[in-house]
Amino acid sequence: MEIASKYNPAEVEGKWYQYWLDNGFFKSKPDGREPYTIVIPPPNVTGVLHMGHMLNNTIQDILIRRARMLGKNACWVPGTDHASIATEAKVVNRLAQQGIKKTDLTRDEFLKHAWEWKEEHGGIILKQLRKLGASCDWDRTAFTMDEKRSESVLKVFVDLFEKGLIYRGVRMVNWDPKALTALSDEEVIYKEEHSKLYYLRYKIEGEDGYAVVATTRPETIMGDTAMCINPNDPKNQHLRGKKVIVPLVNRVIPVIEDDYVDIEFGTGCLKVTPAHDVNDYMLGEKYNLPSIDIFNDNGTLSEAAGLYIGMDRFDVREQIEKDLEAANLLEKVEAYENKVGYSERTNVPIEPKLSMQWFLKMEHLAKIALEPVMNDELKFYPPKFKNTYRHWMENIKDWCISRQLWWGHRIPAYYLPEGGYVVAETAEKALELAKEKNPALTMADLRQDDDCLDTWFSSWLWPISLFDGINNPDNEEINYYYPTSDLVTGPDIIFFWVARMIMAGYEYRKDMPFKNVYFTGIVRDKLGRKMSKSLGNSPDPLLLIEQYGADGVRMGLMMAAPAGNDIPFDEALCEQGRNFNNKIWNAFRLIKGWTVDDTAKRPQAARTANTFFEHSISKSIIKIEKLYEKYKLSEILQEIYRLFWDDFSSKYLELIKPEYGKPIDIETYNRTIDFFGELLKLLHPFMPFITEELWHDLYGDNRGSIMFQSVPHVRKKDPRVAVYERSFKWVTSIRKLMNQYNLSPNKDNIELLKIVGKRNVNKSILEKSLNIKNIEESEINNNDDLIMVISGSTQCFVDLGIRINVEEELAKLAEELKYQQGFLASVQKKLSNESFVSKAPAKVIEMERKKQADAESKIKSIEESIAALKK
Repeated sequence: MEIASKYNPAEVEGKWYQYWLDNGFFKSKPDGREPYTIVIPPPNVTGVLHMGHMLNNTIQDILIRRARMLGKNACWVPGTDHASIATEAKVVNRLAQQGIKKTDLTRDEFLKHAWEWKEEHGGIILKQLRKLGASCDWDRTAFTMDEKRSESVLKVFVDLFEKGLIYRGVRMVNWDPKALTALSDEEVIYKEEHSKLYYLRYKIEGEDGYAVVATTRPETIMGDTAMCINPNDPKNQHLRGKKVIVPLVNRVIPVIEDDYVDIEFGTGCLKVTPAHDVNDYMLGEKYNLPSIDIFNDNGTLSEAAGLYIGMDRFDVREQIEKDLEAANLLEKVEAYENKVGYSERTNVPIEPKLSMQWFLKMEHLAKIALEPVMNDELKFYPPKFKNTYRHWMENIKDWCISRQLWWGHRIPAYYLPEGGYVVAETAEKALELAKEKNPALTMADLRQDDDCLDTWFSSWLWPISLFDGINNPDNEEINYYYPTSDLVTGPDIIFFWVARMIMAGYEYRKDMPFKNVYFTGIVRDKLGRKMSKSLGNSPDPLLLIEQYGADGVRMGLMMAAPAGNDIPFDEALCEQGRNFNNKIWNAFRLIKGWTVDDTAKRPQAARTANTFFEHSISKSIIKIEKLYEKYKLSEILQEIYRLFWDDFSSKYLELIKPEYGKPIDIETYNRTIDFFGELLKLLHPFMPFITEELWHDLYGDNRGSIMFQSVPHVRKKDPRVAVYERSFKWVTSIRKLMNQYNLSPNKDNIELLKIVGKRNVNKSILEKSLNIKNIEESEINNNDDLIMVISGSTQCFVDLGIRINVEEELAKLAEELKYQQGFLASVQKKLSNESFVSKAPAKVIEMERKKQADAESKIKSIEESIAALKK
């Protein structure tokens, strides 16, 4: 068979992905096998593939492919999220380009445009995931607003309402002036900003003096309805029982007292604006203060403000500073660092606002979802995120679930002409309920709530609704696939999504939604910045795949992706991945390029190599199994990389490689082919394309896809391997020595190798790996012109065919002896410290004693070498 000189991913990846699709290898149906289920964190329907998706979906694909090789019924369910805010913004922008305003359309007209946009753009990211090799069951592709998912959402809303967990009321919410909707607390991102602290003068009514207030938001004074001081603040006692006049506004407001006020902040006087600050709202409720909403929904000043009507809030901030200064009501302005809340979706500062919204009570749900995580019934990897989870659960607030949008699941509440409302899954059911109150009502009399539900209200049901477990709670699929096995997600949505899915799981299935949660890190650039389009620091994943191949990119990401830790991405990692592809390819070309002799006798070096690598791969398999249990995928790939590059290529292949132009014996060749196949199996979950290609090149099509091959098994340990491993350490040490003298084992024969000391090395390894002509085990004669090499407690002397400078060698040995003696002294000092010995763990003490023994052995060996050279 003619093998291409270089691996070309473009010729391989599309071919094998289509092969997998054509054969239905990704599909899953309930059967007698153990299920292994992953549900994809549904990317926004607006989205295209970015580096975070690449990392997350690579990890999911590794786990799902591994499950198939373990004989499990692997089911990876894909889908997309309707992303209310982001999608509506996209549609509004496109309509604006056509000269159409959203307000010019009816709800149905707007939704027609939105669905058209979804059909046009909604499947892009899932198609892109195929380039990565994602082995999802594409027949199961779901959408959070498709029929089954929508029915599930409405059914759950009604159920929670009937349980008294959903209510409607006026509350302080986070308002997004750009998206024109309320947000939950979790959708607000706080950023450190260089701001100003404005000191405003409030004239004391009936007196000549002023009370001074420090604020970062002078534009809100039009909504002030009180001033508050701490009753224990000695510097503001003169304000007790007084009234003050709001600057520019001239509204007279009372001075109230509450120990909530921080005496140390500013002047100790707090302006109270109940309609535009969460804490002020609580003070307003406590002291029965009026609320004046001075902002329109878009962040401009309303009629109620009385001043600056129609101006943007930030323009008002600039103008009011000038006006206050002109009126001598601005005492001073200071630079100030503070945290400002921004909308996670539109990246504009949020505005605290009183608003009529729908809320979900969270106390009951948090309680049922906390214990299983803290008790490790449902495990987090890494477990450090349990503390984050617990803190949020123990300090949870009611969830604002309504959004002032049209794209999304419309709230199933229907208002009656005479007041009040009913909640039902359909308009027909709503009318039935309404008729119980007034039999004369018709459908035309009912008005459905205009708001939509928060997007997360649909995705918190995702692991259940994907298998129709809400609408049909006892169907075959939900009973088979639920709970799912692993969830792979980012820690940034632990509150948005992970916690809420756990709540829904226990509320509606009385069971966890998944058994394990693997938290990925955030992909960052070399400067530590989160990759984003706005910074321009994120490469195009599809271009990376085009340049380095999907396997190269997957490997590059995973080599630097420990669970829960951020990934410092460098394109050089992808280059390393591509180079590893080439290494695998070249090793394959080398093996398949050998001529095989059915009658040739198997050499000793090949026998040694076989025993060594059987042990080596078994040791790696044991390690890999333990790492999979802990979801340490990055460490697994590093171990496979080491196994292939060091033990297989650098050691095993070098030992069995026939002399140039000569054949290899059939037994060694067949074992090498099988070893290579085992390595491909270990690599397949990480690098699916090249492993499928080479699997078929090794065995043809008679063994089928590598995707369903069983994972390699562990062989029995051979006691000789310890000697083999020690011999390879000698090879490394001697090669370093040869490199020092600019000699190559491939070109320059070592005339003589004399071994002294423990004599526990394998001659065939040294002979073949170093191209040695003669190995002796004897004492050193005074006339020998040899160079000493030390490995551990063993020493050997090498005849490189060159004269050595005894004085130089003695100087090197003296320097090494000094270092080892110093090291030994430091260890002995530790071990002679009673406090250290009594407090340190037994393993630490054992390690220090081992260091002592090793140092003593090395010192003795060096001293013997010095004595030999001085003879």
